[in-house]
Formats: sequence, structure tokens, C-alpha cells
Amino acid sequence: MASLFASSSACNFPNLSSFNSRSVAAAASLPAYMSVKVRQLAHITNGLRKSQLFGHTFALKSPATAIKSAKIPGIAYATAVTEKTIHDFTVKDIDGNDVPLSKYKGKVLLIVNVASRCGLTSSNYTELSHVYDKYKTQGFEILAFPCNQFGGQEPGQNAEIKEFACTRFKAEFPIFDKVEVNGPNTAPAYKFLKSSKGGLLGDIIKWNFEKFLLDRDGKVVERYPPTTSPFQIEKDIQKLLAA
Repeated sequence: MASLFASSSACNFPNLSSFNSRSVAAAASLPAYMSVKVRQLAHITNGLRKSQLFGHTFALKSPATAIKSAKIPGIAYATAVTEKTIHDFTVKDIDGNDVPLSKYKGKVLLIVNVASRCGLTSSNYTELSHVYDKYKTQGFEILAFPCNQFGGQEPGQNAEIKEFACTRFKAEFPIFDKVEVNGPNTAPAYKFLKSSKGGLLGDIIKWNFEKFLLDRDGKVVERYPPTTSPFQIEKDIQKLLAA
């Protein structure tokens, strides 16, 4: 039976093209439960249209279909898994327009939940604007998401928020629609961010100006608490830009 499984691995099905009368005969030397499986698979490859296999009846269009359907306990099967990135999400900008975040593919991103009336507002907006101006031509973007969940410190409408950020702090980085970052109405993009990188208190966002740094592939690399200055993140930004 060595030749029967010669091309198989932990994640691949045995080499079914080798099933023949010799394989079935050789099955007699195997433990009883394996011998039964070999005989059943041999019948499938011989074109049996219906097979009672492991207690289930399969209506088959072809032997290949039957082989794909047959699962032997104890054998690991490879499963294709598509890993999400921030690029898989679409959000609304502060003017209400849909923005697919795939437009930022290939860029290093710093994503921040912002507020206009927080004790951290002035320092963060000032430093974020400085960091953005310094690295924006090198493939760096800041994505700001207003949120009113922390002390009600972002109560204004989108137009007010936009005027505040762009007029008072001369913010040139993109500002998006107001979102919720905790609770049952958490924005999908923030569910992704939080599940990718937990914080000191678990997944929850703790306050205004919590920050997520993402690489050019849209994967979360680091998460920073609200009190982390944007200037303190510069070295991490530089590393990702140089990668």
C-alpha cells in the first residue's frame, strides 16, 4: 500500500488514481477500518453512480464528484481561507459619499477616532497634521473617524466637524462620517480593527484618539492608546514606509 499513498500529505487526499484490484487486495493487510475505506473508494473510482459511504448516500455525477465529497475521519483537509484586510471595507466620507478603502492599497495608514471637544483634541489634531504633511508624499495616509461615544465630545453634525478640523487645525487628511466604535452598532471597519489587535482592556476602544497603524497590505501592525502622541508613532511609520 506504500505506493497508494506515496503522493499524499497531511492536507491532501490519497492518490486515488492508483486504486485498482491490487490496491483492494493489498487492503486486506491494513487495519479493518482502513480496509473498508480503501474498498469503498475503489468502488467510487470504478464509476459507481451511488455509494453508501460512511452512512451517507451520495448521488454522483462523476467519480471525481464522489471523491471530492468523501471525507475520511482522521485525514486533515486543506480549507481555503480568505483573510480580511481594511481594504475589504467601504465607508462614507464626511460628505456622505461611499469610499472603498481599497483605494488606499499600497499605503501605510494611521486610523484614528477623533473628537472636537476632548482634552486631547488640540495636541492630537496639531500633531496629526504635522505627521501627515511630513509623510503624505511617501505613501502615508491618516483616516479620521469622528465618534461621539466618549463623553459626548463630538456632538456636532458632519459639516460642523469638517469646518472645525479643516479651519482651526488645517487638517488635510481624509475625515469620514461619524461612526460608533464600541457596542452593537460598531462600524464594520472598526470591528475588523479591534479584532485584529486587542488593547489593554480587550477589544474596546477606550477613549478619543485611539490609533491603529496598518501596513501597505491593509493589516493592523500596532495599536496605540489615546494618550500616545502621534509624534511617538513616527518611528513605526518610518519603518513601514521603508519596508
